[in-house]
Amino acid sequence: MTDEHAIEVGGSTPRPVRGYVVDAVMRACDLLDAFRSQGECLTLRELVQRTGMNKATAFRLLFTLERRGLVERCGRGEYRSRFRPLKRGRYKLGFAALDSASIFSQEVTASLRRAAADEEIDILVLDNRYSVKAALRNIEVLIKERVNLVIEFQNREEVALVIASKLHDAGIPLVALGTPHPGATYYGIDNYKAGFVGGNYLAKWAKQNWGGKVDEIILMDVSAAGPLLRSRVSGILDGIQEGLPSSRMARTTHLDGNGVFARSLEAVRKHLRTMRSERVLVGAINDPSALGALRAFEEAGRAENCGVISQDGSFVGRTELRRPSTRLVGSMAFFPEQYGRDIIRLAIDILNHNMVPPAVFAKHRLLTRENVDRFYPNDIILSMAKLETLLLRSPGAHSNKDGELPDSVALSADLANDGQPETAN
Repeated sequence: MTDEHAIEVGGSTPRPVRGYVVDAVMRACDLLDAFRSQGECLTLRELVQRTGMNKATAFRLLFTLERRGLVERCGRGEYRSRFRPLKRGRYKLGFAALDSASIFSQEVTASLRRAAADEEIDILVLDNRYSVKAALRNIEVLIKERVNLVIEFQNREEVALVIASKLHDAGIPLVALGTPHPGATYYGIDNYKAGFVGGNYLAKWAKQNWGGKVDEIILMDVSAAGPLLRSRVSGILDGIQEGLPSSRMARTTHLDGNGVFARSLEAVRKHLRTMRSERVLVGAINDPSALGALRAFEEAGRAENCGVISQDGSFVGRTELRRPSTRLVGSMAFFPEQYGRDIIRLAIDILNHNMVPPAVFAKHRLLTRENVDRFYPNDIILSMAKLETLLLRSPGAHSNKDGELPDSVALSADLANDGQPETAN
């Protein structure tokens, strides 16, 4: 009986397929596959990390590929693939965006469009409008459109099961942004870790500025959010207490600002009427809630009594960090403008039946007054009037007609838009 891993040549005895595989060619293909998008530049070290091959071998193969015009240099010590595979049947992806009014959602959408265009993939974009009804309608539309894969960005856990079930029955794979869906590949923020890093930094700030003395910790939460998103606030508290053990004795107060500026402002205003604490650390689930809390302290003439850490790294948060007198210590950035490349690459791997991890976490980085200009040097182009509009115009100041969070810490930062949540992943 012929071995399934053997082939017959000219009627001769079957020979193992492995005997025809040229290892050097296989490794060269691995190097070309390591480039995940057209125009991506990678260092030798990055290519070694992605392929797992020996550094010297990778260098020799790159040198050879460069000589043959399949790879080119694109900077000091960086390489870019010039290889263009034969065109495959064009994929069609469906993307149900969180809300077209949300800055975070806008940036994710724009990033996906760019990445899809680079890969010559069609993408149909629909708007969930922070609405359960809209999200369910959009899934029906995407199924009728026979998309190859759905990228779903909605933050209501009670709907996730329904969406996942409908797509499973239709045989359409799913990538879930920000909120896990059963059977889907998750892409988003490691919320607890992001919160912990921010809380730990706030603890260091309290040591440097208050000698480690803290009377109260206020956590700006979103009670209607699921446990995944709320783990960001839990992480902030744990990070504070790990970095400043004495803070375990401080009073802990949870306030629900619904992740929006106006509600957070009012919640903290009310709390300050009876609060006697002199040194207060504030941990917020996103930037609009952080700024609402901060403005309440400023209105009461008690800004010096607080130190605030936030999540999102949105425009409003970054602008606040640049204000000389601000008590916003830092804001965790999630870089939604960079999501597209990773998500489209993930989608392609799924459609090509490549092995993918069950969860892919987006990068995050704590922004402070010292480093914000390095990460976002072009913010100066946006005006102060734009900032006020983002905070105060807010459809996020109230629930939508479905009674849902208009912005609820979405992938990780949706509050950044008009006073709405912008976050979470």
